[in-house]
Amino acid sequence: MADLHDVADYLIIKCTEGGVSLNLLKLQKLLYYCQAWNLALGRGRLFEGGFQAWVHGPVNRSLYDRFSLTKSLYSPVCSRDVRQDFDGNRIIAPEKELIDAVLNVYGGYTGDQLESMTHNEEPWILARGGISPMDRCETTISEDVMGTFYKSRLKDKQ
Repeated sequence: MADLHDVADYLIIKCTEGGVSLNLLKLQKLLYYCQAWNLALGRGRLFEGGFQAWVHGPVNRSLYDRFSLTKSLYSPVCSRDVRQDFDGNRIIAPEKELIDAVLNVYGGYTGDQLESMTHNEEPWILARGGISPMDRCETTISEDVMGTFYKSRLKDKQ
């Protein structure tokens, strides 16, 4: 299993190298989709740590805490934000392939667009439990629901 922060740093590097615009909001959503699609493919968790159903969509608290003193959700993220001890070799090839595939599909969207997408998807909606989209919520999004929902989207494409 990969480490959450290794996956985040890998995404930051790939976006920076590829000229893909990245802010903290978008990084959170890309991580969410990496976890969701890994679950959908029956591989289990890509990394430890769940996502909470925040106002701005799924947020991993550990990643939020990593940047909370230096960045807002809309702050740009770039190679200077990668941890000094990051070693991309800790992420194995099948994990990199999944992360690259997620980046290929979702990387062209803005953080706001990805937020909007998650707001229209069952995992975030169910975790919110009917509260207003603007009300604070720290409910953890069910990984079972994530896996089932995105797996069903795979079947729809076939």
